[in-house]
Amino acid sequence: MTERVAIVGAGLTGALLATMLGQRGYEVAVYERRPDPRQAGAERGRSINLAISTRGLTALQQVGLEEDVLARGLLMRGRMIHAATGKKEFQPYSADGERGIHSISRGELNAVLLDAAEKLPGVSLHFEHRLTALDIDASTMSFAGHDGPVDVNASAIIGADGAFSVVRRAMQGRVGFDFSQDYLSHSYKELHIPPIDGDYALDPGALHIWPRGASMMIALPNLDKSFTATLFWPRTGPGSFEEIVTPEQARRYFDDNYPDVSEIMPDLEEDYRLNPVGALLTERCSPWNAGRVALIGDAAHAICPFYGQGANAGFEDCIELIAQLELHAGNWEPALEAYSRIRKPQGDAIADLALHNFIEMRDSVNSLSYRALHSAELFLNRALGDRYKTRYEMVSFSTIPYAAIEPTVRRQRTVAGVATAVGLAGLAYLGFAARRR
Repeated sequence: MTERVAIVGAGLTGALLATMLGQRGYEVAVYERRPDPRQAGAERGRSINLAISTRGLTALQQVGLEEDVLARGLLMRGRMIHAATGKKEFQPYSADGERGIHSISRGELNAVLLDAAEKLPGVSLHFEHRLTALDIDASTMSFAGHDGPVDVNASAIIGADGAFSVVRRAMQGRVGFDFSQDYLSHSYKELHIPPIDGDYALDPGALHIWPRGASMMIALPNLDKSFTATLFWPRTGPGSFEEIVTPEQARRYFDDNYPDVSEIMPDLEEDYRLNPVGALLTERCSPWNAGRVALIGDAAHAICPFYGQGANAGFEDCIELIAQLELHAGNWEPALEAYSRIRKPQGDAIADLALHNFIEMRDSVNSLSYRALHSAELFLNRALGDRYKTRYEMVSFSTIPYAAIEPTVRRQRTVAGVATAVGLAGLAYLGFAARRR
C-alpha cells in the first residue's frame, strides 16, 4: 500500500521534503495557507536573501537540483567590511580564497523546489489551505480551503509551517512538550541598492557588511545586478527603528553613518517608508515528534539569520529524516523519534552559533584583535589543512554536526595556544643559552 504523507507548509523545507519523499514513491500532499508564491510573488520587504552553503547544496544534490539552484545564485567568497570612514576591507571566508557561499533569492529557490515536487506523480500541492485542527493521536487534520472545509487523514504528518507553526501549537498542549521563544533586541528592515549604469554598484563577489557596534547593515547581490540590503537595528534607543521614523530622518542617518552607500540608494526614502520592520527570534522546542507527527525546519528551530544557516539547517533536517525513515524500513514512529533525538541538539547548536555571529558581524570584525585572530586561523588552516578548521569553515563548508563545532574550536585553540607557548619558551631558552655562551 502506498503511504500517504501530509506536509503542512510549502516553503523551502516542506517543498524539499516533498520532493525527497516523492522520489521514493510516497504519496505526498502539501498544504499551504498562502497562495502559490510562484504566482503571488514575494511580500514587499520580506525577501531576505539566502546564503546557501555546503549543507544545503548536499541536500539539493540528493534530489538532482544542485546545478539548477547554483545557476540562480551568485558566489560570495568573503565579507567586504565598510568602515564609517568609507574604507573597505575584504576578509575571505576560506584560506584559499576560493570557497564561498551562494546568494540566492528565497522566492527563486522556493519556485525551483515547488516545480520539482509538482512534477512527481505522487505529489500534490494545495495552496490557500489553512490548518484549523490537528488530532495528533489519530493523525487527522482539518483545513479551511478556498472551496470549504477539507478533512485529511495521513500515515504521517510533518509540520514545515515556519516559526509560528500551527502544528507545533497543537503539540504544545501535550504533557512533556517544552517550548521557548526569545526575541532579539534588534529588528530588521529590507532596502534596495539598484544597478548603476547597468552594472553592480558594489562588488558582487562579497557579502557586504557595514558594522556599527550596536547595529549593522548587510547587502547581498542579486542576478539582476541589484543588491538586497538589510538593516539590523535596535528596536528602541539611539539609532533605533523607534528613533528613526521618517524617510527624511533615515536619509540623514545614512548620510552620517553609511556615507559610501547612501549616495547609491536613490529609493531609500520610499523603501524605508513602505517596507515593514520584521522581528528576529530564536525558538527551541522538545521533542520534535509526537507519534506520527513531527516538526522540521523553522517549525522546530527558528533561528536568527546571522550565519545564513536557516535554510541549510532545514535541508539537513530533511536528509536526516529520510535517512531514519529508510533505516527503520518506513516505520514512521521510531523513525521520527530517532530523527528528533539526533537533530534537536544540532538545532540548538546552530541557534547559539548564529547569535554569536551577530556580535562578530556587527562589532568584532572591526577590531584589531579579531582581524589578527582571523588571519592567524587562516594561516593555520593553510598550513595544517583539515587538522585546523575555522569556525566559519566548519559551519559553512562542511557537514560536521553543528553541536561538534564549538568543542572543536576550543580544542584547536587550546592546542595552538600550547604550541605557541612551547615555541616561545624554546626561543627564550635558546636566547638565554646564547647569552650565557
